[in-house]
Amino acid sequence: MEIDLRVKLAVYRHFARTGQRPTPEDIAERVGSDVGRVLAAYRRLRELRVLALEPDGRSILMAPPFSGVPTQHGVESEGITYFANCAWDALGVPAALHRPATVRSRCEQSGEPLHLEVGLDGPEACDWLFHCLVPAAHWWDDIVHT
Repeated sequence: MEIDLRVKLAVYRHFARTGQRPTPEDIAERVGSDVGRVLAAYRRLRELRVLALEPDGRSILMAPPFSGVPTQHGVESEGITYFANCAWDALGVPAALHRPATVRSRCEQSGEPLHLEVGLDGPEACDWLFHCLVPAAHWWDDIVHT
């Protein structure tokens, strides 16, 4: 459905431009539609695992790799702070933006702050390990708590 594509692109462009989640009104204005049609598109995009929504169905919780709420995984690029949903998504933000960034997070085991420069070709060399208790194929079974 064409409205779904327009809504998806508008959501991601808003995140890329601002680092913040858009309101349904922002998206409706951007795509030249009404809020009801935008919210219906949000629901369909959720079913496709493109968006995760807050319980109100109006607010975007996640548009992976972007988080609609502050998290411990901050990503800075060109003066804008973005939040990622998890450590994996923190590497996805610079990839989605197609520009270098600095990732700031922490080790969940030690609490040690983590700082990583990510260039256009990927992250700088480091000896960190990324461990997932839940296989990636099951992340969307409960995407908020995975």
